Amino acid sequence: MKKTKHLSGKRPKRGEVDLLERIERIVSSAEVRNSRLRVGIGDDAALFKGTTGFDQILTCDWFLEGTHFVRHLHPPDAVGWKCLARAVSDVAAMGGVPRCFLLSLALPTSHTGAWLDQFLHGLRRAASRFECVLAGGDTTRSKDILISVTVIGEVRAGKGVLRSGARAGDVLFTSGRLGEAELGLRLLRKSKHLSDGRNPLLRKHLYPEPRLALGLWLAEKVLASAMMDLSDGLSTDLPRLCAASGVGARLEGTKIPGARVPMNMRGSGDNPLNLALHGGDDYELLFTVPPRKLKQIPRSFHGLPIHSMGEITPRQEVMVIGEDAREVLLPNRGWDSFRNSR
Repeated sequence: MKKTKHLSGKRPKRGEVDLLERIERIVSSAEVRNSRLRVGIGDDAALFKGTTGFDQILTCDWFLEGTHFVRHLHPPDAVGWKCLARAVSDVAAMGGVPRCFLLSLALPTSHTGAWLDQFLHGLRRAASRFECVLAGGDTTRSKDILISVTVIGEVRAGKGVLRSGARAGDVLFTSGRLGEAELGLRLLRKSKHLSDGRNPLLRKHLYPEPRLALGLWLAEKVLASAMMDLSDGLSTDLPRLCAASGVGARLEGTKIPGARVPMNMRGSGDNPLNLALHGGDDYELLFTVPPRKLKQIPRSFHGLPIHSMGEITPRQEVMVIGEDAREVLLPNRGWDSFRNSR
């Protein structure tokens, strides 16, 4: 993370130097094996040595106060964890491995103390967990907390899984259960106070786990014809995969793995199917598999359930079959930052 340059030629205030040093001291202490970072924090830019025989994956992600998290509800360490997890999930969706990341952070001076320390400890835990080292970034002051993370990853040359490879007849799969993160968000909103993160129903919303091992396995075994991560909800993300591939899809509502919703929460919008179709932030993998390779897909992968829930069709529309066997067009009610406001 380079020191910010000033056109006036004046030295930056000591507060900014302290902030940069704290970021370097805390996050750079993350345990990351086999780092290919040659020059990191402290110079004008980072130097990263790619692996011979691998393609580079580049992805970036915003994490904004008021849009993606609420200051008085979300624990700072969860904000630190999730801002990296979200970006790393894009690498998992291509069957790759994260290597290093850049952090751009804007925050008010009131949050450069305890809040920042907790945020950085959550970020450090995520960096260790995903073996992704901090390479640099930038800082500035803002009345709102604004976070941007750029991740550099790698995938074996020619084996990156794209959204555009699905073909009619392929079977549609997802990992895990869908709607759990949205359920956690709704619980958090109802609590109206800062969470301590210990409620298991909040876990997936606060501390999502990118499906790196599954994505890597699917890519290495050449099993997935197309893949993406579910960040904005099935009803928003599946049409994106279909559009990229020039196909459609038919979902079987009874096969979609929904969240286990407590009975006292089963209102009109909290039923498992609605949450699974339209809830975002799950960061599960959505992928398609050609029929000839179906026998190689297990029911679970390292304890993570894998569910088939439909098929790819030639007609470019996404349909869902309900419990009454009626087939209807799937409405797009997932997350859209220009349409929604959380």
